[in-house]
Amino acid sequence: MLTKNDLRRAALARRQALTHAEVAQRSQQLAAHLFQYFPVAQWRWLHTFLPLARKNEPDTGPIIRQIWAGPPAPRLAAPVVQPDGITLKHYALTPDTPLLPSRWGIPEPLADPATEVVPAQLDAVLVPLLACDRQGQRVGYGGGFYDRFLAECRPGTLFIGVTILDDEPVAALADVLPTDVPLHACLTPGGVWNF
Repeated sequence: MLTKNDLRRAALARRQALTHAEVAQRSQQLAAHLFQYFPVAQWRWLHTFLPLARKNEPDTGPIIRQIWAGPPAPRLAAPVVQPDGITLKHYALTPDTPLLPSRWGIPEPLADPATEVVPAQLDAVLVPLLACDRQGQRVGYGGGFYDRFLAECRPGTLFIGVTILDDEPVAALADVLPTDVPLHACLTPGGVWNF
């Protein structure tokens, strides 16, 4: 069985080797699959991450723009890393939301208490990942941000992993932790894996 670190190193190298054109094309495919395979119009709130472009993360822009074009469409929320460096808060994301770069350069919505969205409000969460296994366990950057966040969501919230790579899930990860929260599905440029 592979460890998260093994998969993380390999996936980061393959992702960094993609051209900007490949990232753009694959991101369009991700958006198409999301709207094809999931009941997006039925959701009230969808949580999305905002990508770090220099790391070739999936560009969620096509998904966001299509939702904003509506109707009908869910409202969007995006994360803001808190000063403690380990937790997230979430804020509504609209075409008028100011975005500020975090200390890592990730765009984040302006933290306005009036627009805060609590995890229990969310119907679905797009979760960034590098790899996953057939049980829906994911490999991210290793900070645990999303596991802590997903554990706060209400039962029935759909957790959808999103990767720019077209890898099949591995059989099983060797080092799953009790605090790891599994995904319900994984969105890839080639389609969707359901767990």
